[in-house]
Amino acid sequence: MQDQPEHIAVVGAGHAAGQLLVSLRQRNYAGRITLVGDESWYPYQRPPLSKKFLLGELAVERLFVKPPSFYDDPGLSVRLGEEVGAIDTGAKALRTSRGDVVPYDSLVLATGASPRRLGLPGADLGGIHYLRSIGDVEAIRPGLVPGCRLTVIGAGYIGLEVAAVARMLGARVTVVEKLERVLSRVVSPAVSSFYEVEHRAQGVEFRLGADVLGFDGSRRVAAVRTSAGPVEADLVIVGIGVAPNTILAATAGLATDDGIVVDTRCRTTGEAIFAIGDCTNHPNPLLGRRLRLESVHNALEQAKTAAANLCGEALEYAQIPWFWSDQYDLKLQIAGISEGYDQTVLRGDPASRSFACLYLRQGRLLAVDAINRARDFMQAKPLIAAGAVIDPALLADANSALQDLPVISVRDS
Repeated sequence: MQDQPEHIAVVGAGHAAGQLLVSLRQRNYAGRITLVGDESWYPYQRPPLSKKFLLGELAVERLFVKPPSFYDDPGLSVRLGEEVGAIDTGAKALRTSRGDVVPYDSLVLATGASPRRLGLPGADLGGIHYLRSIGDVEAIRPGLVPGCRLTVIGAGYIGLEVAAVARMLGARVTVVEKLERVLSRVVSPAVSSFYEVEHRAQGVEFRLGADVLGFDGSRRVAAVRTSAGPVEADLVIVGIGVAPNTILAATAGLATDDGIVVDTRCRTTGEAIFAIGDCTNHPNPLLGRRLRLESVHNALEQAKTAAANLCGEALEYAQIPWFWSDQYDLKLQIAGISEGYDQTVLRGDPASRSFACLYLRQGRLLAVDAINRARDFMQAKPLIAAGAVIDPALLADANSALQDLPVISVRDS
């Protein structure tokens, strides 16, 4: 077993960083740790921000990965509200926005991702928000009141989750999406149609296939200009995706390509430097390609992998990705990556509000979208990992258990 580094520095204080500290402690890491985060909060979970936290059903303390007392450790230094401006790889040191130098033996980058922003006329008006942090939600809440006219730009997970919460709070909601269907980048037309119908039934209006051209108003936004006509708005929330925070790594000479390039052990191309979470571009042996994931599962598992390798264990990360989204009383659970599918199979009737959509490529199971159908989600995961081929007619039988179906073949068989 390799010797453990005496001092680990961590840049970022999100979910991945929080799990890294937990995993290092579980592995009895005996060295020193310095965590530097640009927000004023201890490491916290982001998924509830667009769900229960925005709705007001979750206190801020419930977001924390661990309570503040967890960080009362003489070997742990937590520097919040401080940015890292540069990495000196030769000296193995960080230079912070306060002018301090933080030396390290090993470094972990957990820099996350930032919302993509609109560079359109009027985009700097008051009342236009992005949602990525506790501070963002705190800025949004005062305007998200019953009867307010909210325009959501983007019909991805964040956009639809925000729309659902806003309707539950009594806001009047219009969703503007440049593509022709909701969730179009991640789900099949059948699942898109289901979610559009559900949101319309809750009173959400849609402008699909519409480009945003700009914003009107004096000091605050009053309307959103779109290619389908203006939409009056008291409040705008933009959810058009995120970009990985790679500038710090790239400036230090680390390889980046839609994320910080890492291997299966979360090691970057820099000496003694690891990267974890939303900021990484990593290989997945089960999928046979590199990818960047924006998911809690990936953040947690990469953090565990990095911690193991920092503690001398040669652990590799190779798992099937999974995601979830809560909208109204609908829980969408996704396993696998459906990109490249050539066939879909529905299990159950969407009208029942409990069904699954299975994605196949050349007969092999790639992914599943399970709506209020947790059993299919759980049973599909090992079949996806195996690259199983199962008769589509059997897959469509909603009364059967996926785990009991005969498998024709598996990957490389």
